[in-house]
Amino acid sequence: MNRWFILPLVLFLAFVGLAGYMLTKPKDEFVESRMIGKPLPEFALPAAAVDRPGLATRDFRDGKPRLLNIWASWCIPCAAEAPQLEMLRRQGADVVSVAIRDRPEDVAGFLAQYGNPYSRIGADNLSVVQLGIGSSGVPETFVIDGQGIIRYQHIGDIRPSDVPTLLEKLQEAAK
Repeated sequence: MNRWFILPLVLFLAFVGLAGYMLTKPKDEFVESRMIGKPLPEFALPAAAVDRPGLATRDFRDGKPRLLNIWASWCIPCAAEAPQLEMLRRQGADVVSVAIRDRPEDVAGFLAQYGNPYSRIGADNLSVVQLGIGSSGVPETFVIDGQGIIRYQHIGDIRPSDVPTLLEKLQEAAK
């Protein structure tokens, strides 16, 4: 009698056992950034909108912590987080941003439709700043302290439940 028919069954059971074990482990959604605790790279971005100035590294060195939002007009989750960014602005957060690979008319249309919580908007047409700060996509939001040091990174769109955490991280960055 041929016993090789048992091998596929054993492999299948091992796979099912491993998959079952992995499903019982708690999900870890936090991605540790290697840029936390490091200064922003040097940059000077032109304005992405006609009614807001551009953004440069020196803007982060005035002693005031800020939220740096990385976004794009073509990004659907960026539209979904717009009300939360406005909520953060109303609660005292200075929100600045970098628009990734965007055209000025598209930025203007997005801001007209979803609101403009930003005090400054830099145009990063080649994603140089985005990649330099360790951002892997849009949207992402960083807490930057008043000396230009990255203190926290939020990956993905900001949901209402994320607002208290971002405000807390912003307060910690002020110390």
